[in-house]
Amino acid sequence: MIDIQTVGETAGLVWQYLTKHGRTTLIMLERGISAPSETVLMAVGWLAREGKVELSQEKRSVNIQLTEK
Repeated sequence: MIDIQTVGETAGLVWQYLTKHGRTTLIMLERGISAPSETVLMAVGWLAREGKVELSQEKRSVNIQLTEK
């Protein structure tokens, strides 16, 4: 069972990864974070809802980056 605290902590890991690596694909992000894929996706959704990340699609890849606020 996934709890909200785990998703929040994973959102922090996503933020740190993007700060260090910049724009990346969702696949590379999932590989770069030590968390289950489903949890990473929930964390990305959390950050997107808060307006902290931008998502874009190029062909079959989904890209993610921090917003420039």
